[in-house]
Amino acid sequence: RLGLERADTAEKAVTVIVDLLEKYGQGGNCMESQMAFTYHNSFLIADRKEAWVLETSGKYWAAEKVEGGVRNISNQLSITTHIDREHPQLREYARSKGWWDGQKEFDFAATYSYVNTARMTTTRGRYCEGYKLLNKHKGSITAEIMMEILRDKESGINMEGGFMTTGSMVSVLPQQPDLPCIHYFTGTPDPSR
Repeated sequence: RLGLERADTAEKAVTVIVDLLEKYGQGGNCMESQMAFTYHNSFLIADRKEAWVLETSGKYWAAEKVEGGVRNISNQLSITTHIDREHPQLREYARSKGWWDGQKEFDFAATYSYVNTARMTTTRGRYCEGYKLLNKHKGSITAEIMMEILRDKESGINMEGGFMTTGSMVSVLPQQPDLPCIHYFTGTPDPSR
């Protein structure tokens, strides 16, 4: 929200978020219950002209400019070797922890995650299912199709049970500056409503 408030482009929003991350860090319980559950955040940031994926691990982060096609995020790291911006000590910290030898190609998701990145798009899970649904409609995605995808319970995109989807947003961002941007938000926690 602060990125949206303080920046007029997607790339400037990346800067706002990483500056706040550096100054304040991140954390806190992700649930209102007594169970302690935390994770680090990922962001899809878009304006009329470009989009970025920003993923974090503690104060460390990597950002990738989306160059085309479709892209999704879902509670796991997805940026691999194509990194356009990164925390200044990202690689050195990984080396100091023994996660990366400094010789082989640096892969952010493989280095900073416990998830096997080669399996992310082939195993059943929210990331994989979102990837499949987006690619099924690649080239013809409309606001209505995005709403349909975000309502999908079978894929796990719209979560039920112990962890629930708490809201969804679909934005239409025309490249022509004279056309208005349109934003749709769910009015209830369950996007299928």
